[in-house]
Amino acid sequence: MINSSVNSDFILVGFSDQPELERTLFIVILISYLLTLVGNTIIILISSIDPKLKTPMYFFLTHLSLVDICFTTSIVPQLLWNLKGPAKTITAVGCAVQLYVSLTLGSTECILLAVMAFDRYAAVCKPLHYVAVMNPQLCRALAGISWISGIGNALIQGTVTLWLPRCGHLWLHHFFCEVPSMIKLACVDIHANEVQLFVASLVLLLLPLALILTSYGHIAKAVVKIKSAQAWRRALSTCGSHLMVVSLFYGSITAIYIQPNSSYAHTHGKFISLFYTVMTPTLNPLIYTLRNKEVKGALGRALTKEFWVKTR
Repeated sequence: MINSSVNSDFILVGFSDQPELERTLFIVILISYLLTLVGNTIIILISSIDPKLKTPMYFFLTHLSLVDICFTTSIVPQLLWNLKGPAKTITAVGCAVQLYVSLTLGSTECILLAVMAFDRYAAVCKPLHYVAVMNPQLCRALAGISWISGIGNALIQGTVTLWLPRCGHLWLHHFFCEVPSMIKLACVDIHANEVQLFVASLVLLLLPLALILTSYGHIAKAVVKIKSAQAWRRALSTCGSHLMVVSLFYGSITAIYIQPNSSYAHTHGKFISLFYTVMTPTLNPLIYTLRNKEVKGALGRALTKEFWVKTR
């Protein structure tokens, strides 16, 4: 079967059925996007230039901030354009690029959050061996695995999804090109694709989540044995920010990818996707800066002239 919509534009229905909501969403999403760019750029800069932040935790946090910037940039500009103007279209090439890029970065973030949980486990449960365990070579390897896993998943899932025959179906009931909504345009039996999506979700969502929960299970056991109140607070501050980010990201994205055909995902899917594509990348730098004394200290130092003299 020949795909007749290869050279046609897709229509992103998005929130067009609620025109009064589009104006409010445009303002909220624009502000969130600007905060995402500013907040994550600041984290990347201070983690790169401040000597006290040259640790594995901030190495991975830099990668997370880069993922968030690129992830939102692959989705939000097109979303803002569609919210503001009467046209709700995206070209076939633009849709394919958006699908591959967003899928790559979303998958990378899933693995990266698990890697960051392992880093916190090593910091709390193996403090005497932390430097030896989380050596620069291992950190680079783990970051590389995260990116390669994301790219590999996008190449497989994205290509299979785009090759599905759509028979001229171009109305995408979503605000961006995402696998669960794209496969619904197919004019053939998509049961095999849904099974593939479910298996991929198990590997890239539930497996990293299981590793995260296992890491924090060991951390909880170690923290319970700590009798010092100061050590308690330090352990909680070390892991609290990451736990909040994990809860926000996984809590929303699993609802879409684990059960894409559920009535809840169908009814609230666009708003759930809006949360993990727009709101979570905005909240991440706020969570890490407001709850982290090291980042706030680095920001304070970055604003002093003495800091810039020392870094030259």
